[in-house]
Amino acid sequence: MRIIAGEFRGRRLAAVKGRVRPTSDRVREAIFSVLGAAVVDARVLDLFAGTGALSLEALSRGAKHAVLVEDHGTALKILRDNIDTLDLESRTRVLPLPVTRALKTLAAQGEQFSLVFLDPPYERGLVPKTLAALQDSSLLLPKARVVAEHSQRETLPELVGRLNLSQSRRYGDTQVAFYQVREDLADTHESGAFPKP
Repeated sequence: MRIIAGEFRGRRLAAVKGRVRPTSDRVREAIFSVLGAAVVDARVLDLFAGTGALSLEALSRGAKHAVLVEDHGTALKILRDNIDTLDLESRTRVLPLPVTRALKTLAAQGEQFSLVFLDPPYERGLVPKTLAALQDSSLLLPKARVVAEHSQRETLPELVGRLNLSQSRRYGDTQVAFYQVREDLADTHESGAFPKP
């Protein structure tokens, strides 16, 4: 596993054997191709962060800061090692908490994010639950984007409160859903699509 582009292009990342399913280089490259310039200067929240590959890729491509949430012991050690390898301690914060508790903690601290990665274990109903918790919180900036990975056997809602599904792409068994905070209900209904940033 490696950083694909940007400041740390080609640098290797450690992976966790067994329980954690890292996002493949191919899927990661596709995700960032869709996001494009939205990554630059982004404040990133990486939920179920695993090895941190998604948010570390974002930082390599110009994101400003990342908060990584992971509470699995082995993955947490690898995550911290990857941050240390890239010397990114000053641009990252690791929260070793369950995601639900982390969201409440971050909201209480007044944190806000423009880009959220969500990559939980497949087929446990965690994506809709986490999307609902996110949109109910104060954590999402206007026009924030949420990228959710899930099994292609799972169907996600097109609308979760303020979050609108703008597109979905399949890569093998992996489906990637791209949500964005809608600016207002009228524009969404009139265009049939999410307003462009």
